[in-house]
Amino acid sequence: MEQNPDKSKRLRRGQRTAFAAAFVTLLLAITKGLVGYFCDSKILMADAFHSGADLLAIFAAGFGLWLASRKKTTKFPYGLYKAETFVSLIIGAFIVWAGIGILKEGLNKFFYIAQTNVFPVLPIAVSAISLIAAFFIAKRERCVGKAINSQSLIANANESFLDIFTSLVVLAGILLAYRKIPHIEGAIIILISLLIFKLGIENIWTSLLALLDANLSPGLQSSIAEEVNKIYGVKGVSEIKIRQSGPFQMVECKIMTSPSLALYKAHELADKVEDYITRNHENVESIFVHIEPVKEKAISAIIPVKDIKGLDSEVHNHFGRAPYFIIFRLDDDNINIEDFYYNEFLDEKKHIGIKVIRAVIKYKLDMLFTSQIGEISFHMLKDNFVDIYNIEEGITVKEVIERYRKGDLKRIAAPTHPVEEAESAGS
Repeated sequence: MEQNPDKSKRLRRGQRTAFAAAFVTLLLAITKGLVGYFCDSKILMADAFHSGADLLAIFAAGFGLWLASRKKTTKFPYGLYKAETFVSLIIGAFIVWAGIGILKEGLNKFFYIAQTNVFPVLPIAVSAISLIAAFFIAKRERCVGKAINSQSLIANANESFLDIFTSLVVLAGILLAYRKIPHIEGAIIILISLLIFKLGIENIWTSLLALLDANLSPGLQSSIAEEVNKIYGVKGVSEIKIRQSGPFQMVECKIMTSPSLALYKAHELADKVEDYITRNHENVESIFVHIEPVKEKAISAIIPVKDIKGLDSEVHNHFGRAPYFIIFRLDDDNINIEDFYYNEFLDEKKHIGIKVIRAVIKYKLDMLFTSQIGEISFHMLKDNFVDIYNIEEGITVKEVIERYRKGDLKRIAAPTHPVEEAESAGS
């Protein structure tokens, strides 16, 4: 039930960033509100409300990340990661409400012409400061948000970049209002209200999708499928489900493997898939791997042979010392020879079989047909989910396949000779 210390550290980093940004935004909102009130700048007061909406969103991110960093418990075994998403949803509703209120104010001011004759030095200065602050807040939020994969921080960063544009519009609006341009004050207030409304709707929509377990990471889904398919022993990936939980993802993966695979080997394969995904995708919090027997009938097999005569090639008496290997795909109706591999390790004295296995493992073999195999090679092949069948020396590849289809071949359950003999024979 313990929280992963690395993930807790990342969440705390996000909290610090969010709360620092919230504090700066709070100061800006108060300053804009006060200056706008005393200088009678309706545009600046509307922008103060805009900053207040940003403050709520940023605070929601920080509060959600704080909840998400709490330790897992028996009651909450998956942690409180979704707290960030839930809080963002609630705050999104408040932001929409604020946007509607400011829209009404903008409509009321649309035909109003400002009556100030004093050059608005203070409102302009506050808008300029706001513009600069928005840039640094956005840059920091985006950097940390991407580092810890916090969707709320990334969304707030995008909004902060938008604030740069808003501050420019506000700055221009204050100058144009001073010049008594008709409708400009109301128009800019309406524009700000629409931006606030947009922020709230986006927060609500993204939060709802996450809470309803929508697939928000199609790129990650494709990446995991491609990577898992490359793992030896995996015969296919039939389904991958990803749910967003705060800044992390929960992954369910259904993979196909050989139907003859022993239960303990299936568990080993599942552990290998889980370890691989966790190691290569740090934002994945948990993985559930379900193993199913492969439904396709085609298999990939290898046979040590004395010569290269296609299906008439004769079986060699030992795996490691065979001069050639025939590699083929087999189904109920067809036999497709994929390759003839020349044993380039015949002049070496030890562990030839191991070196051959390393060279041909790329074919993702399902079966080996051989008359003899050493202990190390045997266990290496079994570790790579290869079934080994016993055949006699001298028969042809075609005869081997016919016997296999009739069910006349027996699996080799143990090495045919121990390590000492295997080394001298090339394993």
